[in-house]
Amino acid sequence: MNLVIIPTYNEKENISDILIYVMQLEGQFHVLVIDDASPDGTAALVKNLQLCYPDRIHLLERSGKLGLGTAYLTGFKWALENGYDYIFEMDADFSHNPDDLIRLWKACSEDGADLSVGSRYCSGISVVDWPIGRIAMSYGASLYVRFVLGMKVFDTTAGFVCYSRKVLETLDLDAVKMKGYGFQIEMKYSAWKLGFKVKEVPIVFTNRQKGTSKMSSGIFGEAFWGVINLRFRKIRPKA
Repeated sequence: MNLVIIPTYNEKENISDILIYVMQLEGQFHVLVIDDASPDGTAALVKNLQLCYPDRIHLLERSGKLGLGTAYLTGFKWALENGYDYIFEMDADFSHNPDDLIRLWKACSEDGADLSVGSRYCSGISVVDWPIGRIAMSYGASLYVRFVLGMKVFDTTAGFVCYSRKVLETLDLDAVKMKGYGFQIEMKYSAWKLGFKVKEVPIVFTNRQKGTSKMSSGIFGEAFWGVINLRFRKIRPKA
């Protein structure tokens, strides 16, 4: 079974459309929405769609804005407890094309990858409607990570990812330290260091058309210093 984890905070403009789209894809994808107490009613919209897809749309509501990394870690543990074979990270705002879920899944289920990454940078720069400053910051961050960590991944900060179950079972999820932007880097690096095969799948990333970006300058600072600390940390599998 396949589970797509979508963290949300104030995504009422997007959440119904993205869920309906995923429900119509081939491959029977299930979705777990993890909502951080959105005051705009995002969770209520999810509950309405659960009436139509009671076995495929799931919702966890948290008490406040607890961070992207903690949302995914909560989702990973839930996925393992509920028997899913492939677990995906995806944004709610259509910046990731849901059709590419199938390509990420096939990279793992058919092509032998343990972890597949929807990559903006493995085939040039494939980003639409981002200001040049944000492209430079994102692309520069991936170059920095590759230089410091030596990881052979072009889009180290990508948030569109498919994990095989064995990766998440092997990683010590309780030892993950970075909770914001750096979370994506730490997860890929840990899997790579433990010998898992990482495959990048080229995608086109499109800036959100509805709603407000949750990106802030503070998360870049966490990633910058976190990568240096990560370079000197011993990565061990779950005991």
